[in-house]
Amino acid sequence: MSISVEPLAPAHFEQLHCLFDAVSREERFLAFCSSGSRETTYAYYQRVVDSNHSHFVAVENGTVIGWCDVFPLPGEMRAHCGVLGIGVAKAFRGKGVGRTLIEAAIEKARNRGITRIELTVRADNLTARNLYEKLGFLVEGLQRNGWRLHGQYFDVHHMALIW
Repeated sequence: MSISVEPLAPAHFEQLHCLFDAVSREERFLAFCSSGSRETTYAYYQRVVDSNHSHFVAVENGTVIGWCDVFPLPGEMRAHCGVLGIGVAKAFRGKGVGRTLIEAAIEKARNRGITRIELTVRADNLTARNLYEKLGFLVEGLQRNGWRLHGQYFDVHHMALIW
């Protein structure tokens, strides 16, 4: 398996949009259940590229198979903080793609002055939580009934990496 990790670029937009939609439709890992319109999504991705944010994609044989980003939070008091988002195509989970993406996103975020990275993960997503803990993230709290989908509530952990 030959996977490259690349900064987000316009050439990735279409495949990333489709991957984001596919992971969203699993209704398990993201706070979204589908992607937005192509126009809205592409405009968002273009703002990410123009701002040089920490956003990477994993590519295998020309196909985008994952992404990870760390976006800075607004406000002077939170300028040192970023929030991590990640998704990996189902066929590539458990193969180190997520870890590689997270490490790239963290490195760029650090270089941009971020000293705290936050994330939210469903309490029943033990695989993701274990990966985050291996990378140094700590659970800072539990939000009971933090997510709701189709009338069912899910607890979520708030985690952070601080250096």
